[in-house]
Amino acid sequence: MPVEPSARGGGLRLLWLLPVLSCTLVATCLGAVAAFAGTSGGAASPGALRATEGAVTGGLAPLRLYNRLREGDPAPWERATASSIVTVRDGETVTMRSGPRGGGPMQLGSRTEFGTRTSMSVVRRRGRWLGVSTAARPNGKLGWVDGRSDALRPARTGLAIRIDLSARRLELRRDGEVLRRATVSVGRPGSTTPTGRFAITDKLRGDRFGSYYGCCILALSGTQPNLPPGWPGGNRLAIHGTPNPSSLGGAVSAGCVHAPVAALELMMRTVPVGTPVFIRA
Repeated sequence: MPVEPSARGGGLRLLWLLPVLSCTLVATCLGAVAAFAGTSGGAASPGALRATEGAVTGGLAPLRLYNRLREGDPAPWERATASSIVTVRDGETVTMRSGPRGGGPMQLGSRTEFGTRTSMSVVRRRGRWLGVSTAARPNGKLGWVDGRSDALRPARTGLAIRIDLSARRLELRRDGEVLRRATVSVGRPGSTTPTGRFAITDKLRGDRFGSYYGCCILALSGTQPNLPPGWPGGNRLAIHGTPNPSSLGGAVSAGCVHAPVAALELMMRTVPVGTPVFIRA
């Protein structure tokens, strides 16, 4: 994702492709651009899509009972539909631990390092404790917060993003139904895109960090553990654009997923921060 070595302000840096590498390591990917296509029978109806956009931009549906999640339910790729999200209220902090029984407590504020409201996807529940996907924990490790904390505002969304690395395909789904598909670029051999369940942490304009990120950036809660030798940038994963759309469809990035403009703009409009992102090989 964004923030290259020259980014200002310090803090956690994201896995961005540097312009100097745009024709080699960053070469984005080989293949043809595929603007969002619909489900196998064509695009979702305009009415259905407008309803989705309106529901999201108008605010998330309130989550009345966080115990809608079954105890320990990881909501895997095959059956995840509506997902719970918890947001840290403005001016508040919440204690996050490495496990529901304690350990390694740290404080999370109401804003991310990029200024976005802190919203986290709920992956598991154990009693009053919620296991959340967060950039503050390693890939595959959850942070645990007290679901009864007054500092948290619960909500839910039926939207999810699913990325199939072998098919080079991104899908935007609502309640399990495919709304749009797009061909994407993925990590190259040796720096493959990590798999697992992540979540969107920030939605950023690409020109804030450089034209080589295209129009838009969806920062993810994951990191790239297999950076190329000598890589000078950060390690955060992201779904973002590319200055070379004709390269979409290959496997040459440093780990980020590159998507076409139409896909990114749609997700920027409709997908709330905290939305789960499932990546499989």
